[in-house]
Amino acid sequence: MSHIETLTALSRHYGENHDYVIAGGGNTSYKDGSTLYVKGSGIALAEVAPESFVKMDRRVLRMIMTKTYPSNPEEREQAVLADMMSARLPGEEQKRPSVETLLHDILPFPWVVHTHPALVNGLTCSRQGETSAKRLFPEAIWIPSTNPGYILSQKVQQAMESHRAEHEAVIFLQNHGVFVGADTAEGIHETYRYIMDKLAANMRRQPDLSGSVSSWGASDSVRAALAGIAGNAVFLRNQAAATLVENRASFAPVASAFTPDHIVYAGSDPLFAEDPADAPTLWNRRKDSKPAKIIAVKGMGIFGIGDSEKAASLAAELFIDAVKIAVYAESFGGYQFMPQDQIDFINNWEVERYRSKVSVK
Repeated sequence: MSHIETLTALSRHYGENHDYVIAGGGNTSYKDGSTLYVKGSGIALAEVAPESFVKMDRRVLRMIMTKTYPSNPEEREQAVLADMMSARLPGEEQKRPSVETLLHDILPFPWVVHTHPALVNGLTCSRQGETSAKRLFPEAIWIPSTNPGYILSQKVQQAMESHRAEHEAVIFLQNHGVFVGADTAEGIHETYRYIMDKLAANMRRQPDLSGSVSSWGASDSVRAALAGIAGNAVFLRNQAAATLVENRASFAPVASAFTPDHIVYAGSDPLFAEDPADAPTLWNRRKDSKPAKIIAVKGMGIFGIGDSEKAASLAAELFIDAVKIAVYAESFGGYQFMPQDQIDFINNWEVERYRSKVSVK
C-alpha cells in the first residue's frame, strides 16, 4: 500500500468513529523530506479519498514559521493564509489545506493524526486538566488554551524545543483536542489506544444518553417552540438533556463553548427558553447578529437549528458531544469553557467560516 493509501485508511479509521471526530473536525498528514500531504480544510475524515490531501512544499512552510507577521490578528491571519496557500505544490491550487497545516509540518514524525475525542476533551476542558495530564501522561506535552492556526503552531514549536520524543508524541491542547505523531501508522493506533484506555479507566461516571430522540414530532409545545424560527430543526431529548434543561442553573455546564468545533457547528452561545413560546422571540433577537444553533427549552429538550437538515443535525450532534465532555470533566475538577477572547476569535475567523460552509454541504 502506498503512503497516500495508508494515510487515507488511517484517516477513515478515526473519521468513521464519532468517539474521535464529528463533521469536518480533526486532520491527518504524512510527510517526507520535501512534501507534506495534509487533509483539506472542512473535508470530513470519514469521507477522505487520496485526492482529499493537499500536497505542500515543506521548504515554504518552514519559511512561514520564521517570518514576522503583523500584530493585528486579522491582518496576521490574512497574511499567514496567503503564504500558506503559496506553499501548495503545482496542481493543488483548487484545494485548501487544513488550518493546522503548519503544526503538522513542525512535528518531527512522518504520521500525524489530530482528533477531538470527548473522552480526551473531558481532560482538556477541565479545571485540573494540566495537572491531571501531567499525572496520567508524564511524557506528553500540554499546550495552554490558545487560538488555533499560526499562533498554536508557534506555541507547540516552543514547547517541543525542550521535549524530545523518539518514537511517538502526544500533545494535549487545552480546550481543543490531541495531536499524536508517530514513525509508523501502527504507532498512531497504539498511542491512541493507550490514551483512550487510560482516560476511560479514570472516569468517575459516563453520560446517560438513554432515550435519545432525534425527531421533533408534531406536539403543540414543539410547534410553539419552532414557530417563527427560520431553517431546519432537529429535536433532541435523552436522559442527560432532560437533566440539563430542568432549569437555567442545571444548563450551566453546557452554556458556552468547549472547543472550536463546538463554535463552528453548534455556536458559542446556546439559548435557554423558560417557556416554549419564548423560543421564537429569543431566536429572532439574535438571528441577524449571532444566530443561535442550539435552543434549550426548559423541561422539554434541545433543538438544533440550521440552514439545512445536515447543519441542524450537526448542531445537535456537537451538543451531545458537549454533554459528554461536561460529564467527563467531573473527573478532573469540573468543566472549563474556552476563554471569551478565543471564542470571539473563532466566531470572526474566516478560516472557520470556510470550514463550516464546506462541512454542511
